[in-house]
Amino acid sequence: NLPDHILLTILDRLNVRDAARTCVLSRRWQQLPAMLSQIKLDVLDFLPEGTTACYEREIVRINGAAVEATKSIMSRRDPSRNTIHLLSMKFFLRDNDTISIGHAVGQIMATHKVETAQFAILTEAHYSRRGDDDLVYYGRNFMLFFEACPGAFGGLTRLKLQDLRFGKSDICNVLLTCKQLKHLRMFNCNSGVWTTLQVEHLELGELEIVNCSFRKVVLISLPKLTQMAFHGWIAFQDPLSVGDVPLLETVDLTNVCLSSHKMVKLSEFLGGTSVRNLRLGFESEKVSRHRCFASYGFTSFSTYIITCLFDADLGATRTSDETAGSRVLPANFCAYG
Repeated sequence: NLPDHILLTILDRLNVRDAARTCVLSRRWQQLPAMLSQIKLDVLDFLPEGTTACYEREIVRINGAAVEATKSIMSRRDPSRNTIHLLSMKFFLRDNDTISIGHAVGQIMATHKVETAQFAILTEAHYSRRGDDDLVYYGRNFMLFFEACPGAFGGLTRLKLQDLRFGKSDICNVLLTCKQLKHLRMFNCNSGVWTTLQVEHLELGELEIVNCSFRKVVLISLPKLTQMAFHGWIAFQDPLSVGDVPLLETVDLTNVCLSSHKMVKLSEFLGGTSVRNLRLGFESEKVSRHRCFASYGFTSFSTYIITCLFDADLGATRTSDETAGSRVLPANFCAYG
């Protein structure tokens, strides 16, 4: 006898699979999924209980189930309830499956207001050992998906990608289409070895680049960017070049740092920023042997928090420095990378 809004609050806390299971309890509950304000579909929820490994046959099955669930819930959506607070989709990049999901999502975006929309796109390379040719294959498949579903990508606010090799202008084209994007995460993605990634976007607030083969990331103009993480870069030069990024407050840099690598002087690319929180991770062979601090003037810093992680042959050391009102930042950590 609970009112609909209480039942919907309960269902909003479930993923699509569990919500569908719950709604077979009664005829009244069967109407509720079409009224949900949060739609969370994760392809991995369709795995048998206790299963962690994904083999090709299982991926085909669960991705197909995710497609059918997406079509079902989108087709039954109540047009009078035109606001969706959260639309979160995680699925495998597999030819027609992804395009079917993209078209269904694009149709919903055309008829409903969607406040937060996320794609987390998986590849089979994440679950098996694959080479560069596979990344090229997945990169091409992603771009076919992207070009076939501009309506879906145009409404995204969060995008998570992995195991893709892009063409020269592909990332730029994605950013141009995803005009509402607030968060972008790339894992094991590149545009070819030793390439420079240039980023320009009006809305992007968070950028994560993890284990990607970029030698450098150039932040050209990102007026709303507040957080930036760059884990793993080719260690021949400074990892970042910072342009018009007035709101950048948090920077997280992690790399395997060897004694033969070039020293990184943080003041050379962060000195003119408003960064207040800095995390440095040195997965290093030598850094903790001769960790040293040299003062560099950061006139834009009035408050800062620095966390340094040294994972080295002498054991792990954690250093944290929190200071208020300081005008000088001990920024040169003998950091290589």
